[in-house]
Amino acid sequence: MSKQIGDVILDVQNISLSFGGVKALTDISFDVREHEIRSIIGPNGAGKSSMLNCINGVYTPQQGSITFKGQTFKHMNSRQVAEMGVARTFQNLALFKGMSVLDNMMAGRNLHIKSNIFAQAFRNPFGIFGLGGAEKEEVHNRAYVEHIIDFLEIQAHRKTPVAQLPYGLQKRVDLGRALSMQPSVLLLDEPMAGMNLEEKQDMCRFILDVNDEFGTTIVLIEHDMGVVMDISDRVVVLDYGKKIGDGTPDEVRTNQDVINAYLGTSH
Repeated sequence: MSKQIGDVILDVQNISLSFGGVKALTDISFDVREHEIRSIIGPNGAGKSSMLNCINGVYTPQQGSITFKGQTFKHMNSRQVAEMGVARTFQNLALFKGMSVLDNMMAGRNLHIKSNIFAQAFRNPFGIFGLGGAEKEEVHNRAYVEHIIDFLEIQAHRKTPVAQLPYGLQKRVDLGRALSMQPSVLLLDEPMAGMNLEEKQDMCRFILDVNDEFGTTIVLIEHDMGVVMDISDRVVVLDYGKKIGDGTPDEVRTNQDVINAYLGTSH
């Protein structure tokens, strides 16, 4: 059964990015459709992470524009991007290592906290008048996070400090933190780096389930070509900051430029 791919939700047009005299990205254009898994591949230094950093507001490109849900931006900051519904995981884990799994994932709900700090500080401790706004909000946020914890099968580690978990589980918590934001687009920066085969298989399953059950659009950077070809709907290929291929896995697999630059040099 083939899934239903929607309209374009993210449109990257003519993005160029330089650091000093070094060109990281040159005139890159591609789009992402709602509900698809869109992978960005290429050798080390091809500009993949730089591209994600432009999409989620960490870098400001010198040229080009990014259109998200019909709104075009020359530049957004990371907070604006998150508020619009884009979440991200990082190559190097962006977790609070001393905090529990649950607390890390509750931190991902920050954007959904509407009550002000005063309301939270003076919540009615005895519930005399029923749940106030801040309490209702916390109950809702906690319930959502518990749902993500169940979904990712990490119930047994809810109260464990993240630093005490094996690396593969820390990566799963990082995915959970991003999912706690309820994103419409999820940017995954090498979610399987450093994992063994079993951990990779688990992560693949979760990515497919997130895409299927939550309907989340996924933009994925991944070095494991087997994974990319198995789970992607479309793939864009970068090399030295330039786009050299774009299409379905089968189209990319048979693209001679891609074979020369990437597939032909795999170890």
